[in-house]
Amino acid sequence: MSKQKVLFICTHNSARSQMSEAYLRKLAGDRFEVESGGFEPTTINPLAVEVMKEEDIDISGNKTNSVFELYKEGRLYDYVITVCHDSENLCPIFPGITRRLHWAFEDPASFTGSEKKKLAKTREVRDQIKQTIQDWLEKMV
Repeated sequence: MSKQKVLFICTHNSARSQMSEAYLRKLAGDRFEVESGGFEPTTINPLAVEVMKEEDIDISGNKTNSVFELYKEGRLYDYVITVCHDSENLCPIFPGITRRLHWAFEDPASFTGSEKKKLAKTREVRDQIKQTIQDWLEKMV
Protein backbone atom coordinates (compact mmCIF):
# COMPACT_ATOMS: atom_id res chain seq x y z
CA MET A 1 0.00 0.00 0.00
CA SER A 2 1.40 3.40 -0.91
CA LYS A 3 1.71 6.11 1.68
CA GLN A 4 -0.82 8.92 1.72
CA LYS A 5 0.64 12.24 0.66
CA VAL A 6 0.05 15.32 2.80
CA LEU A 7 0.86 18.95 2.02
CA PHE A 8 0.70 21.65 4.71
CA ILE A 9 0.30 25.19 3.40
CA CYS A 10 0.57 28.60 5.02
CA THR A 11 1.39 32.00 3.62
CA HIS A 12 5.19 32.03 4.02
CA ASN A 13 6.03 28.37 4.81
CA SER A 14 8.12 29.77 7.64
CA ALA A 15 6.46 28.54 10.86
CA ARG A 16 3.00 26.94 11.02
CA SER A 17 3.32 24.66 8.00
CA GLN A 18 6.91 23.78 8.93
CA MET A 19 5.89 22.85 12.48
CA SER A 20 2.93 20.85 11.15
CA GLU A 21 5.13 18.94 8.70
CA ALA A 22 7.68 18.17 11.44
CA TYR A 23 5.03 16.97 13.90
CA LEU A 24 3.29 14.72 11.38
CA ARG A 25 6.65 13.15 10.51
CA LYS A 26 7.45 12.60 14.20
CA LEU A 27 4.03 11.44 15.38
CA ALA A 28 3.03 9.27 12.41
CA GLY A 29 6.37 7.66 11.70
CA ASP A 30 6.53 6.65 8.06
CA ARG A 31 2.76 6.42 7.49
CA PHE A 32 2.71 9.53 5.29
CA GLU A 33 4.79 11.39 2.74
CA VAL A 34 4.76 14.94 4.09
CA GLU A 35 5.72 18.29 2.58
CA SER A 36 4.95 21.91 3.23
CA GLY A 37 4.79 25.03 1.11
CA GLY A 38 3.71 28.64 1.00
CA PHE A 39 2.26 31.26 -1.30
CA GLU A 40 5.12 33.64 -0.57
CA PRO A 41 7.95 31.49 0.84
CA THR A 42 10.49 33.34 2.96
CA THR A 43 12.92 31.91 5.51
CA ILE A 44 12.27 29.71 8.54
CA ASN A 45 11.01 31.77 11.47
CA PRO A 46 13.60 31.72 14.31
CA LEU A 47 10.79 31.59 16.90
CA ALA A 48 9.50 28.37 15.31
CA VAL A 49 13.02 26.92 15.25
CA GLU A 50 13.48 27.68 18.93
CA VAL A 51 10.17 26.26 20.17
CA MET A 52 10.56 23.10 18.08
CA LYS A 53 14.04 22.55 19.52
CA GLU A 54 12.33 22.36 22.91
CA GLU A 55 10.51 19.31 21.50
CA ASP A 56 13.77 17.80 20.19
CA ILE A 57 12.79 18.58 16.60
CA ASP A 58 15.26 20.52 14.47
CA ILE A 59 13.71 22.51 11.62
CA SER A 60 16.59 24.98 11.35
CA GLY A 61 17.93 23.37 8.16
CA ASN A 62 14.55 23.16 6.41
CA LYS A 63 14.05 25.06 3.20
CA THR A 64 10.84 26.82 2.31
CA ASN A 65 8.86 25.73 -0.73
CA SER A 66 6.61 27.54 -3.15
CA VAL A 67 3.16 26.02 -3.52
CA PHE A 68 3.22 27.13 -7.15
CA GLU A 69 6.46 25.23 -7.81
CA LEU A 70 5.05 22.08 -6.21
CA TYR A 71 1.96 22.43 -8.40
CA LYS A 72 4.00 23.04 -11.56
CA GLU A 73 5.99 19.88 -10.80
CA GLY A 74 2.69 18.00 -11.04
CA ARG A 75 2.60 16.86 -7.43
CA LEU A 76 -0.67 15.49 -6.17
CA TYR A 77 -1.70 14.99 -2.56
CA ASP A 78 -4.28 12.97 -0.69
CA TYR A 79 -4.61 15.75 1.87
CA VAL A 80 -3.88 19.44 1.56
CA ILE A 81 -4.10 21.11 4.94
CA THR A 82 -4.04 24.90 5.19
CA VAL A 83 -2.85 26.18 8.54
CA CYS A 84 -3.41 29.91 8.03
CA HIS A 85 -5.40 31.92 10.54
CA ASP A 86 -9.01 32.44 9.43
CA SER A 87 -8.66 36.21 9.36
CA GLU A 88 -5.81 36.14 6.86
CA ASN A 89 -7.94 34.96 3.92
CA LEU A 90 -4.76 34.21 2.01
CA CYS A 91 -4.86 30.46 2.41
CA PRO A 92 -4.16 29.05 -1.01
CA ILE A 93 -6.24 26.47 -2.79
CA PHE A 94 -4.23 23.56 -4.15
CA PRO A 95 -6.00 21.88 -7.09
CA GLY A 96 -6.33 18.22 -7.90
CA ILE A 97 -6.58 16.75 -4.43
CA THR A 98 -8.98 14.46 -2.69
CA ARG A 99 -9.38 16.11 0.70
CA ARG A 100 -8.87 19.63 1.92
CA LEU A 101 -8.67 20.50 5.59
CA HIS A 102 -8.31 23.90 7.22
CA TRP A 103 -6.73 24.27 10.63
CA ALA A 104 -6.49 27.92 11.68
CA PHE A 105 -3.40 28.89 13.68
CA GLU A 106 -2.06 32.34 14.43
CA ASP A 107 1.06 33.40 12.53
CA PRO A 108 4.13 33.75 14.77
CA ALA A 109 5.44 36.37 12.33
CA SER A 110 2.58 38.64 13.45
CA PHE A 111 3.39 38.44 17.16
CA THR A 112 4.53 41.62 18.88
CA GLY A 113 6.04 42.43 22.23
CA SER A 114 9.17 41.22 23.93
CA GLU A 115 11.09 38.20 22.70
CA LYS A 116 9.85 36.30 25.76
CA LYS A 117 6.22 37.17 24.94
CA LYS A 118 6.61 36.19 21.27
CA LEU A 119 8.20 32.87 22.25
CA ALA A 120 5.37 32.15 24.69
CA LYS A 121 2.75 32.78 21.98
CA THR A 122 4.70 30.67 19.49
CA ARG A 123 4.77 27.84 22.03
CA GLU A 124 0.98 28.09 22.26
CA VAL A 125 0.70 27.75 18.48
CA ARG A 126 3.17 24.84 18.51
CA ASP A 127 1.13 23.05 21.17
CA GLN A 128 -2.13 23.67 19.27
CA ILE A 129 -0.56 22.22 16.11
CA LYS A 130 0.72 19.17 17.97
CA GLN A 131 -2.68 18.51 19.58
CA THR A 132 -4.53 18.99 16.28
CA ILE A 133 -2.26 16.51 14.52
CA GLN A 134 -2.57 13.99 17.37
CA ASP A 135 -6.38 14.29 17.21
CA TRP A 136 -6.36 13.91 13.41
CA LEU A 137 -4.14 10.84 13.57
CA GLU A 138 -6.48 9.22 16.11
CA LYS A 139 -9.38 9.68 13.67
CA MET A 140 -7.30 8.21 10.83
CA VAL A 141 -6.77 4.86 12.52
